[in-house]
Amino acid sequence: MTDADSILDGRILVVAFEGWNDAGEAASGAVKTLKEQLDVVPIAEVDPELYFDFQFNRPVVEELDGRRRLVWPSAIVYGPALPGHVPDGLADDADLSVTGDNAGNIFLLVGTEPSRSWRSFTAEIIDVALAADVGAIVFLGAMLADVPHTRPISVFASSENATVRAQLGVERSSYEGPVGILSALAEGAEDVGIPTIMIWASVPHYVHNAPSPKAVLALIDKLEEMVDVTIPRGSLVEEAGAWEAGIDALAADDEEMAAYIQQLEQARDTVDSPEASGEAIAQEFERYLRRRDGKDGRDGGTAGRAPDDPRRG
Repeated sequence: MTDADSILDGRILVVAFEGWNDAGEAASGAVKTLKEQLDVVPIAEVDPELYFDFQFNRPVVEELDGRRRLVWPSAIVYGPALPGHVPDGLADDADLSVTGDNAGNIFLLVGTEPSRSWRSFTAEIIDVALAADVGAIVFLGAMLADVPHTRPISVFASSENATVRAQLGVERSSYEGPVGILSALAEGAEDVGIPTIMIWASVPHYVHNAPSPKAVLALIDKLEEMVDVTIPRGSLVEEAGAWEAGIDALAADDEEMAAYIQQLEQARDTVDSPEASGEAIAQEFERYLRRRDGKDGRDGGTAGRAPDDPRRG
């Protein structure tokens, strides 16, 4: 948990986007889990016509209220409901809802990464955050990485804000290169005085086509560690176990895959060993970045591209 005077003790906006920043649907999955368990209501929604290319992010048709209707790509900000609000479907059991001193101060932003007009999009979202008196923004992301599914999901945190780094003991990113919408929003927030922190999970690249409940769980664990809330895991623990067991079964029938996973396990264990120096870990990460950039586009779709580096702000 954070200290009493932590920068994350006030109103917090937790942000995730589907798309480039969301390997294994881990980041968006974490925020959607919060949305299901918090008493929040929509307080702002962007106009899809302004920010999305519908040939790239197509609307989908769904059955809603007895009618087939189009659901358009968008991004929605949710805020705590007014006192006396009775949320639809919220469990009466307190064990199934988010608790803690800061539970009523959490705002959420979830949606699809915009296709265009990022600066206008950023300005619109920052205006909403300022109007809601948000005191800090936590960005969640997930990237494809050369990591084994059999080990704990690696989670990295970074910040461009010196106060955040001092209070939470995180580093400043040294990354230079292409970015996603998270970086644009983070810069916009810092420019108006809202401190930010990035939290990234590493998802095994060889299972990029499937959602990763284990990575969702890792992001929720890290968020709970930093913010004064207790977040129920629901069925995530069982789903994460089933996800890992399913990959084990696939590897058991594929000798090449099994050998590759074993190599990843050895590399991970080396980095995690007490003898590993900071320089050795940094070199291993740089090697990963070079390999990842060299594989850009092989896996197909946006999930296979290199997302925001976890060490950047």
